[in-house]
Amino acid sequence: MQLTRFTDLGLRTMMLLAAGEAADRRVTTRSIAVGAGASEHHIAKAVARLADLGMVSARRGRVGGLTLTDAGRQVSIGWLVRRLEGDKEVIECGGANPCPLVPGCRLRRALAEAKEAFYRELDRYTIGDLIRDAGLPVILGPPISPDLQLASQLTERTTR
Repeated sequence: MQLTRFTDLGLRTMMLLAAGEAADRRVTTRSIAVGAGASEHHIAKAVARLADLGMVSARRGRVGGLTLTDAGRQVSIGWLVRRLEGDKEVIECGGANPCPLVPGCRLRRALAEAKEAFYRELDRYTIGDLIRDAGLPVILGPPISPDLQLASQLTERTTR
């Protein structure tokens, strides 16, 4: 199974945010784009989706930046990939030109079961598991100021 580029960037964003927090650094969309080797525009789209899912909190302005929410720190990778990928079939059997083998084919079911096994395996891991002792490069912003940490905690509490 191959993940979309969007899901890949979403996962990289989460990992770089976690690495930045572990190093007590402020993380921005621009710094994630540099760290992930992607355009800032594509990272901004991934961040918007992650914020919609409640995984990331964004703060604008001079001392702004991105932080993981409590849910973002604890979410399983499987849950996150399911939400970023959408619930698509591994193989398209219908559509404008449907496969003539559909009535007697068992491939679709086998692939659906394989996809679920893939997600179940990913459910065993969190973002923290992926960055623990990984030595990810922290090419992020300056240290987080105590004011930003407090503001981030207050924002997270009020959005629950």
